[in-house]
Amino acid sequence: MAKPVSVLFVCMGNICRSPTAEGVFRHRVQAAGLAHRFVIDSAGTHGYHVGEPPDARSMEYAAKRGYDLSAQRSRKVSARDFEEFDHLLAMDHDNLKLLKAACPPEYQQKLGLIMSHATRSGSDVVPDPYYGGSQGFDQVLDYIEDATDGLIATLGGKKIG
Repeated sequence: MAKPVSVLFVCMGNICRSPTAEGVFRHRVQAAGLAHRFVIDSAGTHGYHVGEPPDARSMEYAAKRGYDLSAQRSRKVSARDFEEFDHLLAMDHDNLKLLKAACPPEYQQKLGLIMSHATRSGSDVVPDPYYGGSQGFDQVLDYIEDATDGLIATLGGKKIG
């Protein structure tokens, strides 16, 4: 059996967008019968919330769509992540820039934006809902569902298992 494809979703604090992406992607690959083909995690570029669960609003809005984020705990991106993960996907340009600055040259090709896999949304970033209203959490889910569907299609089209 081929080595699973590993994907790390990255935002700033790892309590809103990246745990949502991890939960949505995990749920959708399981529903597609592809869970054995992936290693999935999320992390933040900053260590503000290490060890904490996702934001309560992220968990609430994700649960409304059938995604359970409750087992996740925030962590900061580590130097080892650049070596161990096949894809490190940032939620926005600021976090991608931070990843690029921390990433050794030999792993730069692993970095990208999650929304580069979206096919229905018109944005190249997932906006941070932390300081906004509830509609921001629904928008995050809309964008991430779109991007993760595209990511599954992209990675599913390759011989990965």
